[in-house]
Amino acid sequence: MRRLLPIVAAGALTACLGEPYQRPDLDVPAQYRFSIAGAASADDARWWTGFGDPMVDALVSEALANNEDLRIAAARVDEFHGARVTTRAPLFPAVGYAAATGREQPSSLTVAPGSDDAYNFSSAGLTVGWELDVWGRVRNLTSAADADWRASEADRRAAVLSVVGAVISGYVTLLALDDQLATAERTLESRREALAVFEKRYRGGVISKVELSQARYQFEVAAAAVPALQQQIARQENALSLLLGRNPGPIERDRQLTELGVPLIPAGLPSAILAQRPDVVAAEELLVAANARISAARALYFPTISLTGLLGVASLDLDDLFASGSDTWNYSGQVTGPIFQGGSIAGVNEQAEARHAQLLANYERTVQRAFADVDDALIATQKTTERSEAQRRQIEALRDYARLSRKRFEGGYSSYLEVLDAETSLFNAELLYSQGERERLLAHVDLYRALGGGWVDDAATQAPQPTTMPAQ
Repeated sequence: MRRLLPIVAAGALTACLGEPYQRPDLDVPAQYRFSIAGAASADDARWWTGFGDPMVDALVSEALANNEDLRIAAARVDEFHGARVTTRAPLFPAVGYAAATGREQPSSLTVAPGSDDAYNFSSAGLTVGWELDVWGRVRNLTSAADADWRASEADRRAAVLSVVGAVISGYVTLLALDDQLATAERTLESRREALAVFEKRYRGGVISKVELSQARYQFEVAAAAVPALQQQIARQENALSLLLGRNPGPIERDRQLTELGVPLIPAGLPSAILAQRPDVVAAEELLVAANARISAARALYFPTISLTGLLGVASLDLDDLFASGSDTWNYSGQVTGPIFQGGSIAGVNEQAEARHAQLLANYERTVQRAFADVDDALIATQKTTERSEAQRRQIEALRDYARLSRKRFEGGYSSYLEVLDAETSLFNAELLYSQGERERLLAHVDLYRALGGGWVDDAATQAPQPTTMPAQ
């Protein structure tokens, strides 16, 4: 044992613990390309209350409590905690027990003539084994497992962000489909009445069969739109039900699409993305883990130093196992190291360094993608609003066009083709306006989803929790 101490001391002085992690230098823009003046704080909890619909808040709360993906994400955090515990265990002595009893007959060539060559034996005791982590291999693997654990928690928060965004987007889409269905049903009823009038006029010889066919065509266009929209609504309700952790079924509504408010546009500097967006945090934690695993791989080039010991009792007779004088003990130290491994250690190091290079590129790409997502959402909040206003003005103009064209037709100044063109254009414009309003509202959802922020942490507390949370 004393001879082993100088080796341990020398190893401690030259311990290969690896380089500490340093965040890569990133080209972070000073501001977003399409930043908007007068924006609100990005850390506002429950920003979705800005829609002014209590049902949105109720659906988000239900999804956070019952969504199955969030349960899976919480269980994965526990899985990585278990891996961390297992990885860290070799830092401590392993204590066990051993017991044996039996009878042995050695070869006659190994005992003196006339000796009783068969004998009983029994033993029991505690065993201790400990690998001294002189080179920091286990400590670095533990650091990597810690980072993996934190990354899994960031992934859980990313799942929370995704579920909240998906629920709100799904509900807004449902209201947009409701609005389109109302337009289609209103148009269908109007065209049904018009068709009845045209049939009477045709029977009276006032109009031709061509004009009657045109009126019937308009009616059937609206009639075909209704079941198609009803099918989309049912599918959207089912998809939203699954997000809520329910069986497929209807979804209650409290507002119409045009009654929804708009959440405030959040503010923030691009550098905040590095700390508040879960996928960026997870990508960096994986990079931290890869850095630690490089150091652990390098430690494989150095000797392994281990201590083992036994404290117990032994006897040739089971009845005398705990009698006086049956005590036995031993301890030993062992140093083993590589000389020739056929390149296996070099291969492990090459893998670790290549993995680090991949995760570094992934981290940089994730950050760049985050900036692009925010800029995309910011420009969308501006341009979808402008487009929605233009569509609204278009509908007003088409309503005048449809009204005046019908008067011209009734007065005999134009053919029914002009009425057909006006009403078809109006119907299509009203459907597009519903889609435009949906996209305008979803642009705000996408912006909060792209920024992340403190609201994700608040929402994550309402979701299923892992048994043990990593320190951030």
